[in-house]
Amino acid sequence: MTPFAVIDAFADVPFAGNPAAVCPLSEAAEWPSDGWLQHVAREFNLSETAFLRHREGCEHELRWFTPAVEVALCGHATLASAHFLWERGATHDLLTFLTKKSGVLAATRRPAGEIELTFPAKPAAACPAPPGLLEALGTGAVAVARNEFDYLVEVGSAAEVRALRPDFATLARTECRGVIVTARSDDARYDFVSRFFAPHEGINEDPVTGSAHCCLSEWWGPKLGKDEMTGYQASARGGLVRVRRDGKRVRLTGRAVTISRGELLVPPA
Repeated sequence: MTPFAVIDAFADVPFAGNPAAVCPLSEAAEWPSDGWLQHVAREFNLSETAFLRHREGCEHELRWFTPAVEVALCGHATLASAHFLWERGATHDLLTFLTKKSGVLAATRRPAGEIELTFPAKPAAACPAPPGLLEALGTGAVAVARNEFDYLVEVGSAAEVRALRPDFATLARTECRGVIVTARSDDARYDFVSRFFAPHEGINEDPVTGSAHCCLSEWWGPKLGKDEMTGYQASARGGLVRVRRDGKRVRLTGRAVTISRGELLVPPA
């Protein structure tokens, strides 16, 4: 039987942040079939399910699945995976994760329960809005940009970000992983606010998106003249991500809370 936990990431209280399921697989076994992994992710029906295979010492192979597809990079499920391993007794304060498409990622245990992730920076370059994007969002734009994963749309105010009610069926026709909508914060506790929509990947709105902050850090850092910032993702659950620009890397810091534990009764296939 395969154990699992559901963990709220980028949260310090239950039922906030972004929930992820974490499933450690036997270190001796080969990876189960992609079909089995996708079925498990669909069963959990969370924005991400993380699967781990232990290698040596503090190294683990890591893969992430939405209910619809495998993804190339996920922040909150990586943070949840590190939290899971430390709760289960991992003694190293630095864990490394080997991924298929994003190279080696790191998680460092910090004081007071914080976890710092070291991720690749994903800057976006200014571009025209693709047909239908702004209409699907129901907003105008101060600027539009694109990186290898997502479109970024900067709007005029944090209130506009919070008020968005996208047409998800239309938005899903935009050829990208997702759409980040962002503005300067109107709350002195944060530097910027954002929301993240990914209907093309089976997630209408992601509650807190670590990988989007690999782009947001590079967008807002030069604009605000800062390398260290605090972002608030203004979803219904809400979540806080502290970012620090570090050359071609971004350090993302947050906390996590375990909500449930159990076992999968269907063996890997």
